[in-house]
Amino acid sequence: MVSGGTYGTEDIVHGAGYGRAILILLLTPLLWSLPTAFMIGELSSALPHEGGYYAWVRRGLGNFWGFQEAWLSLVASIFDMAIYPTLFVAYLTRMFPWFQQGYRGWMVGLAVVIACALLNIAGVKVVSLTSLWLFLALSAPFLAIVFLAPFKVGALVHAVTKPTTSTVDILGGLLICMWNYMGWDNASTIATEVERPQRTYPRAMLVAVIIVALSYVLPFAAMWMTGLAPTAWETGSWADIAGLLGGPLLRVGVVLGGMISAFGMFNALVMSYSRLPLAMAQDGMLPSVFAKLQKKSRAPWVAIIALAIGWAMCLGLGFARLVTLDILIYGVSLMLEFAALAFLRFREPQLKRPFRVPGGRLGTILIGIPPALLLGFSVLRSEHESVLGMSSFAFGMILIAAGVVAYAVNHALKPRGWSAPEPKPDMAA
Repeated sequence: MVSGGTYGTEDIVHGAGYGRAILILLLTPLLWSLPTAFMIGELSSALPHEGGYYAWVRRGLGNFWGFQEAWLSLVASIFDMAIYPTLFVAYLTRMFPWFQQGYRGWMVGLAVVIACALLNIAGVKVVSLTSLWLFLALSAPFLAIVFLAPFKVGALVHAVTKPTTSTVDILGGLLICMWNYMGWDNASTIATEVERPQRTYPRAMLVAVIIVALSYVLPFAAMWMTGLAPTAWETGSWADIAGLLGGPLLRVGVVLGGMISAFGMFNALVMSYSRLPLAMAQDGMLPSVFAKLQKKSRAPWVAIIALAIGWAMCLGLGFARLVTLDILIYGVSLMLEFAALAFLRFREPQLKRPFRVPGGRLGTILIGIPPALLLGFSVLRSEHESVLGMSSFAFGMILIAAGVVAYAVNHALKPRGWSAPEPKPDMAA
C-alpha cells in the first residue's frame, strides 16, 4: 500500500541527475520511511482499532487533535488520490496520444475513480485479491530493465527522446521521492481486518522499507549505465525509455504496468481512506449517514461515494502540484501521529505494546525529528507552486485552518460531546 512500483519516480532523475537521485532514494527511507514504520509498528500493534491513525491521535492527544488528524488525512487524500488517475493517464497517453486532447484524459481519470469506488463497495476481500496480482504484474517490466541494461552500457548516450516539459528541480525531485516513500500509516486503518496485527504489522513494515527502496534504486542504477541523459526523464517517460532499451514489447509492458500500478494503488487506498469517515461517524464526529454499510459486503458505501466526489474534483491539477500539496498537508497529520506516539508512552506506560520503538521515552521523541526536518522542504517548495492565484503554501494553510473551523462547528452542533474513545486494550503485567 506504500509503493505502486517505480512508476511516477521519473522526475527525481530529471531534477537531481542520476547520482544525486540514487543518493536521495537511499537516504529518504532511512530518514522518512523507517521512523514512520517504527512509529506505525508500535501504535498499530498496541491499538489495532478501526480508524487507525485517527484513533491513535484521539486517544493520545484528545478529541480536538483526533478530529484534526482525521480532517488533515481526508484533505490530503483529496490530492493524493488524484495523483493515481493522473499517472494512469500519463502512461496511457504514451501509447495513445489521442487521450491528450481536450477533456479525454480527465474523463479517463474520472472512470478510474468510479471503477475503484464500485470495486471497494464490493468489499475488502475483492480489493485484497486484486491488489496482490496487481503488485506482481507491475514489477515485471523493471526486472527486465535491470536485466537488459548491462548489455547496453553507454549505448543510449546519443539517444533521441521525446522532448520533455518537466520543470522539476532537485527540491521537487526530493518531494516526489518522499511521496513515493509515503503512506506507511494507511495500512493501520484496516488493522482490525488483518489476522494477528500485533505480530504482522511491525514485521511487514520493516521488510517493506527494504523492498520498496530496492525497487526504486535498481532500475535507475541500471539506466545510468546506458548513458541516457537525465533530461530525458519526466512523468510517464519510463515507457519511452523502456522502448529504447528493450523494444516495443517492453514499452507496451511498461505502459500497461504504469496503468495497472496507478489503478491498483488507487483501489487499495480507497479502502483505507473510507474507514476514516466511518470511524468518525461511529464516534459521533460526523453525521451517522457516513456509518452506513453495504448490506452484503459491509463496505462504508456512503463514505466511499462522498470521498470519490472530492477526489474527482481535483483531477487535472497536475502531478507536481498534487504532490506538493499532498506532502504539505499529510506532513502535518504525520507529525500528530508522532506526537501521539510520545504522549501515549508517557501517559500510558503500562499499555501492552508487542512492538516498541527502541530508545525508551526519549526514542519516541527523537524518532520524529528526521521526518519533521524533511517536511521543511515541502514548505519551501509550496511557495513556488500556485493554486487559485495563491501559493500552494497559503492554499494549504487555509485548508489546515478549515479543520479548526469544522471542529468548532461540529462541537457547537453537538455540545454534549462525542462517544468515548475505544475501550483500552489489555495492559501489560
